[in-house]
Amino acid sequence: MNTVGEMIKKRRKILNYTQQELAGKLSISSQAVSKWENGAALPDLGLMPLLAQTLETTVDGLLGYQGAPVSKYDQRYQGEDFYWGLNPNHLCYELMKLKPPVRPYRVLEIGCGEGKDAVFLARCGYQVRAFDESQAGIDKALLLAEKNGVHVDFFRANALDYRIEDSYDIIYSSGFFDYIPGDMREEFTAMLKKNTAVGGLNVLNAFVDKPFMIKKEGQQRTPWKSGELFTCYYDWLFHKCEEVIFDCNSGGVPHQHCMDILIAQKQ
Repeated sequence: MNTVGEMIKKRRKILNYTQQELAGKLSISSQAVSKWENGAALPDLGLMPLLAQTLETTVDGLLGYQGAPVSKYDQRYQGEDFYWGLNPNHLCYELMKLKPPVRPYRVLEIGCGEGKDAVFLARCGYQVRAFDESQAGIDKALLLAEKNGVHVDFFRANALDYRIEDSYDIIYSSGFFDYIPGDMREEFTAMLKKNTAVGGLNVLNAFVDKPFMIKKEGQQRTPWKSGELFTCYYDWLFHKCEEVIFDCNSGGVPHQHCMDILIAQKQ
């Protein structure tokens, strides 16, 4: 499959468009979209800007350059205050108990937002790389690291397009996994497992769908089913495997979430 066709298919699935729906937005035939995705044809050059806008990315992004997609979180991260606060996620403390920084273990954080967890781990002695698709988030993360006198290798990338090539002692992600479309989850978690060193940890959580919890209109998230995340790591040692329900006030509307939390070790 050609790179452009692969990127079109990925972005279409992320946005939950069918080939027919994407074709309708572009005023073309669904057969044309199918040919792009199958590598039998390429979009006309004059159509590329509209295609990129429709798929909420850029022309560079469609051509396969990492870090090009535009994040809806940019607006949330524009202010001086930190949208998620500055206190590290409790999972940071739990991974430290299991793998204390007796040496500079390599950590990769996926979907780091404004960088509070990555900076905290760097302050504790870990060697941290972290990325997010929001440039506003990365900019604030760099300032936070500078303020705390630590180095974190922050960079901008879309996690669903980015390919992990190095090996890490810890791969950490909080609040991102429900953006992974269902048909990409097996491949994505396999990539994380492959690029984790023997004895290393994957520290992850995923929002879970429950029939008694109302979904927000227009949300792009796709909650996991109960236990689905755990099943992906059936062959690893579990240190934490639990499902929790908690209250949330994000967006100014009180509501509840259900989340599966996993800390697993590669054997």
